[in-house]
Amino acid sequence: MEDSPQRHADAVRERFQRALLASMAFVVGLGAVFFAGPWLGDTRAWSLVPQSWPGLVGVITAPLLHGSAGHWLGNAGSLLILGTLVGTVYPRAALRALPLIWILSGVGTWLIGRPSFHIGASGVTHGLLFLLLFLGLLRRDRAAIAAALIAFFFYGGMVLTVLPREAGVSWEYHFSGAVAGIVAAFIWRRADPQPPRQRYSWEDEDDSADPLDDADVLEPPRPHDVPVLWHRQDPPTAVVLPFRPRTGRDRDATGGTTPPP
Repeated sequence: MEDSPQRHADAVRERFQRALLASMAFVVGLGAVFFAGPWLGDTRAWSLVPQSWPGLVGVITAPLLHGSAGHWLGNAGSLLILGTLVGTVYPRAALRALPLIWILSGVGTWLIGRPSFHIGASGVTHGLLFLLLFLGLLRRDRAAIAAALIAFFFYGGMVLTVLPREAGVSWEYHFSGAVAGIVAAFIWRRADPQPPRQRYSWEDEDDSADPLDDADVLEPPRPHDVPVLWHRQDPPTAVVLPFRPRTGRDRDATGGTTPPP
């Protein structure tokens, strides 16, 4: 039995509150790590260094590190909005996709990245964005399309950052996160049930009352079923009109020739 619209609205509101609180807690945690940086010592040991076995630890720890307050705030806004969207519309897929995006974005950067120190949660933010975009394309229900449009409205420019554009920015992390989000969208596109569709009054009308539902309406009627508006008399009556034979004078009047006498 389908949930009533009020129960569905209450469930959406509850999911939104949980997703918002979880996203805020994660953002606050990243901020705590950033401001605790002076007490943590040299954080480069926890960064991701491509093609380096010691740098492989950064697959787990690099998203927690940020180089500046602006770097942290930029990722914080994306995580807050995109994380809330994913957790509200796809609560089950979000719990499964986030670990995959976290690990796969780091592994991809470790494989293709430049030999430098890669830090920041931008791989996770790009993974969440592409997860929302591709879930909207794959599912095509109203909630999925709305979430994809909202995500693109706020952070559509992030699509261009998956390619090298600016020096000092880890486009490899962006690209790997985007690929991870696409992979997660294909794997868990059916993890969350389709939202209930609102039915309208005209959909509940009697289908038999619609003449277009009758398959015979497109077939021409049989000749015997066609109503006859005029009946011929049986036996038919004929009237012969007498005509006077034409004379020579009549032919002269019509421009003919008079036969010789």
